[in-house]
Amino acid sequence: MPKKFLQKLFPSPEQVRGNPSLKFLSPLFSKPNLWHINRRAVARAFLIGLFTAFLPLPFQMGIAAFFAFYINANLPISMGLVWISNPITIPPIFYGTYLLGALMLGTPPGDFHIELSLDWALNELTAIWIPLFVGSLTVGIVLAVSGYLSIQLAWRMHVASNWKKRKLNRERRQNSDTPPAP
Repeated sequence: MPKKFLQKLFPSPEQVRGNPSLKFLSPLFSKPNLWHINRRAVARAFLIGLFTAFLPLPFQMGIAAFFAFYINANLPISMGLVWISNPITIPPIFYGTYLLGALMLGTPPGDFHIELSLDWALNELTAIWIPLFVGSLTVGIVLAVSGYLSIQLAWRMHVASNWKKRKLNRERRQNSDTPPAP
């Protein structure tokens, strides 16, 4: 995996620790996997981040950070993946998950319009929250497990490829070091 690239992309624990407004995060530094980039921590981060991104709940980054802390996942990757559902992508994602949930529950999708108001949230959301939640959980679980397994597989393939390259380089050096036979 592009370990060095990811390390450049995310802040180091020292940078976060040195920021005065982030002092409340000091308990996060006692668990090293929260910041390390290794196969297990990154795969767990994909599991958490992808699942949380599809939850139709507020404070997704906080939820991802909570789960990352308790299952030793990479914290920056977990929180970064939550941004798959951002203000631009939320409407199509949640409409699609609503349609999937309605299909799974065998209920016809309702004809509704979306308004950004508290009145709409209190009245219309109560009618659509069950199919939305079922569809979101389904998509979140499927993508989270797929992401976890994909990272595990890709990481192993990358390591195996590196081992093969090392072995070939070692054999080439050994063959070039041996004197030619008379």
